[in-house]
Amino acid sequence: MKLIVVVPTYNEADNLPAIAAELLALGIEGLELLVVDDASPDGTGDVADDLVQRYPGTICVIHRPGKLGLGTAYVQGFTWALEHGADFVVQMDADFSHSPTYIPTFLELIKDCDVVVGSRYVEGGRIDERWGWGRWFLSWWANSVWVRLILGMRATDATAGFKCWRSSALRQLGLERIRSNGYVFQVEMAYVAERIGLRVLETPIYFEDRRIGQSKMSVPVKIEAAIRVFEIGWRHRHLKPLPRPIEAQD
Repeated sequence: MKLIVVVPTYNEADNLPAIAAELLALGIEGLELLVVDDASPDGTGDVADDLVQRYPGTICVIHRPGKLGLGTAYVQGFTWALEHGADFVVQMDADFSHSPTYIPTFLELIKDCDVVVGSRYVEGGRIDERWGWGRWFLSWWANSVWVRLILGMRATDATAGFKCWRSSALRQLGLERIRSNGYVFQVEMAYVAERIGLRVLETPIYFEDRRIGQSKMSVPVKIEAAIRVFEIGWRHRHLKPLPRPIEAQD
């Protein structure tokens, strides 16, 4: 089994060594880490290069020429992972909002589905107590009301960024059709996955507030994401369930 963990970074120099250490400490055979850095001005790319030197063949980095966006970072990372023989691909943040300790559970659960989603809003999921009521309500409303109302999705956490994908699921999904580049990228991936009939399993996680640094989710970013939900629905309105891959017909 080959598992590639894709972690996009922008100004995560202080977090990257620690998240890499925790991932490697899981002791999962075949685990590799791919860092996709958007020319972080704080030197994250240099930190990633140092890790590559320390763990050759286990940690790799893609250096991008500027801040090109979360969506394209993930698409480029996923594409690289598929080209390098990944059986499973995990996507996660570098800031410890997503704890690496959930990954073994994801790998167990994905035996019976195509994608496992670490959900804040499914029963049992929790958010850091340091979140204010307003921040929690906005996030909950966007996921549990707005996205479900506009797109008719079943997901309770459509903006979840902590997922484990079968490589076959990413190929069926068709990364070339994903055009969103901000945080709404997560919504588009989740929506297309549902539309084409992938087996999606949400599992509860505790979502910790970032330990170091500042959140990149500004109010304008949130507003733009909310508006672009309509665009996603229109773009993929003709999608229908695809035949399930042979490995999933059990």
